[in-house]
Amino acid sequence: MVLSVIRSALERVYERRLSAQLEGLPRPQHVGVMVDGNRRWARGAGHDDPREGYRAGGAKVVDLLGWCSTAGIAHVTLFMLSDDNLHRPPEQIGPLIEVILETVRNISAPGLPWHVEVIGSLELLPHDTAVALKEAAARSDGRTGMDVDVAVGYGGRREIVDAVKSAFNSHMDQGGDPADLVEAFSEQHISQHLYSSTGRDQTDFIIRTSGEQRLSGFLLWQSAYAEMHFVDCYWPAFRRIDFLRALRSFAGRVRRFGR
Repeated sequence: MVLSVIRSALERVYERRLSAQLEGLPRPQHVGVMVDGNRRWARGAGHDDPREGYRAGGAKVVDLLGWCSTAGIAHVTLFMLSDDNLHRPPEQIGPLIEVILETVRNISAPGLPWHVEVIGSLELLPHDTAVALKEAAARSDGRTGMDVDVAVGYGGRREIVDAVKSAFNSHMDQGGDPADLVEAFSEQHISQHLYSSTGRDQTDFIIRTSGEQRLSGFLLWQSAYAEMHFVDCYWPAFRRIDFLRALRSFAGRVRRFGR
């Protein structure tokens, strides 16, 4: 107990020092976060039920968004469920989707400033779940605070394919000839038809927890020049100190954007 109190006090001192070091330094404006390692955290913590990891991970999302708001970040995209994850057994995917829905409801609750949007191939989810997710996020419509995209049933390759299809459908709905669009097609046509209505900007910074060092299809189009930061801890164990260290790492990068 005494050691825990001392550790907490030291961490608060270190947090203040990190925050002071970040004053005046560059900050990312669009941060993607891969919230990885919930089940492994649950096993390591002695839980037989992986839902305990999902619940702890959902609670950590609320903490993260508060940290991002304080840091002046304009847009956060959370990778919570990939389209590949939907191939997991029902006893695994069902509890995870329940926690994702609860999390979206929590971060869209009255009194919070964030504008929340659920992005991804929601048609891959059970119909009732997709409707509930959209309804929960819609409670945040009209808010002017930080934009938060929650990626559910999301795949970066699928998003690019869907963006191309959407661009052609939009063109043809307006009476255009598909052949004309083929000739005029550009990167902008894809950017304008990505899933997020507010997040078509390039991603500056991607953070992934759990020690894995790959994108796993996350924001493939948007992350062309994103800086990457990998953290060894599992998502439920991610601390504000880890977040501030990530920002410090970003501030120290020299961004050349391919030049």
